[in-house]
Amino acid sequence: MIQVPRPERAHAERIAEVRQARLTAAPTHLPSEYEQASFELGLVVALVLGAPDASRGLDLLVNARRIQPEGAEVFGALLYATGKEEGAEFWWRFAAGSGSGTAAYCLHLHHLMLGETDDADYWRAWSDQLSSAERPPGPRPLRMSRPLLPADVRRDILSRVHRGLAPQLPPALVAVIDRLPLQGEDAEEVPSPWGLTSGATSACSWDLPWGLGDDDGDPTR
Repeated sequence: MIQVPRPERAHAERIAEVRQARLTAAPTHLPSEYEQASFELGLVVALVLGAPDASRGLDLLVNARRIQPEGAEVFGALLYATGKEEGAEFWWRFAAGSGSGTAAYCLHLHHLMLGETDDADYWRAWSDQLSSAERPPGPRPLRMSRPLLPADVRRDILSRVHRGLAPQLPPALVAVIDRLPLQGEDAEEVPSPWGLTSGATSACSWDLPWGLGDDDGDPTR
């Protein structure tokens, strides 16, 4: 079982500031804090999966000797988009403990959705702390020829989120995620990314029944 890195506890003053800001924030455009957090988390997940370096990050997670936080962040987003929220939380915790501010912010929104405001404030404070800290240089970029997901799938995910629906992946990709091996015990079992074959993540070549459009080829064209 992978041991999740435990981030250094954010300063109590920073958590207090986050809590005060949340309590005094202007009203959101959705009726409840839960709905607002759900909408924002769906949007972040859509942006993570559609990011130009998402394929690179996931490839590093699967194929590198050391687990990279960028890949754990992307894998968590994939799990969330297939309804595996516990698995997404596990990998976001790993990514956040390894220095991913985006993953920490996803955890902030995830706990807001659950009504766990203390945890939500902690992860927001940790996200802010990571964002303000100087980050060491990342691994050498890998040359990827295609995004993680085809353009029509990325557009569909964003469209669903803007209509107030949860992010959702095509059934064929959900089936791939469902077949991944599990790690852990009993209710704590979470999907492991190492069931993805080497090279599959870099070109979205999961043998899925969709076609890649011309805009999903070499980005230099």
